[in-house]
Amino acid sequence: MTGASGAQPGRGDPGRPEHVPAVSVCVPLYMKERFVARTVQSVLDQTFGDFELVVVHNASPDRSGEVVRSFDDSRIRVVDNAETVPGPENVARAVGLARAPLVKILAADDVLYPTVLARQVAALADPGVAVVSCRQHMIDEDDRVLYPDRSLRHGDLVGRRDRRTVVRRVVRHTGNPLGAYANLMFRRADYEAIGGVPADAPWIAHDLALTLALLQRGDFVGLDETLVGFRIGSGSSSAAQSSEGIADQVGFTRRLRRDERADLRASDLVASHLRMPLMRVRHRLIVAAAGPRDDTRTRVARQVLGLSRPHA
Repeated sequence: MTGASGAQPGRGDPGRPEHVPAVSVCVPLYMKERFVARTVQSVLDQTFGDFELVVVHNASPDRSGEVVRSFDDSRIRVVDNAETVPGPENVARAVGLARAPLVKILAADDVLYPTVLARQVAALADPGVAVVSCRQHMIDEDDRVLYPDRSLRHGDLVGRRDRRTVVRRVVRHTGNPLGAYANLMFRRADYEAIGGVPADAPWIAHDLALTLALLQRGDFVGLDETLVGFRIGSGSSSAAQSSEGIADQVGFTRRLRRDERADLRASDLVASHLRMPLMRVRHRLIVAAAGPRDDTRTRVARQVLGLSRPHA
């Protein structure tokens, strides 16, 4: 299996040891043998080619690491953990290995669409911007679009926004309206300055906690374009959103309301309290929708969420 080859716009000469790429795409890898080839190929297919792909193989007992090593592309760097570590620690290790000034974290079963790096690098050309995000399709195990154009569904998250505006929307939403790791790009220097993901962030809100922390360093830019695919399926990260995860999300929102009280309005708090029961129901439906396709519970959940008919 081979990746992209030949000169590409913005690629420079990444084969030279002294070359520092513009972007590091960091993939924490564990038990994704079925999907990781599609993830890797989606990175290699970018129109912006000046990147490195850093994969940290978390001592997975399947063939995940072997699949990644089957790609012949000098931009790919695979590092093996001697033993399996917790997911958050593996994410930190992957980002810690990044050499580029700009970083994108990518789950090993999600996919990038061809122009996402180019569009987000352009947005981060403004030094006052700390984080850029985009919309995503929710896709099934066969890459079919089940739930199109998700995240950044509110007008106050599109375009350039300050931290207060973003925090108010997150509190009102009670979940993550900003996008998962695949949606985001940020500066490595800012990540290091804030000390990475806040230590008290629950796994379910890891991406959201990092985004809000990074916004202490600059503004948010939301692109009203769908540039990534977020996979839901029985083996995907969405399937890990258990009852415990939902409770963690609720706790995260409550702490955010407390910690950011000075920047919130009474209407934000009212909206948050009213929406929280709906958030719990929706998370449970997403968990159910990630089950086997022929399961009755899965079919019902997908119908309720509007996922029953794949989109072209």
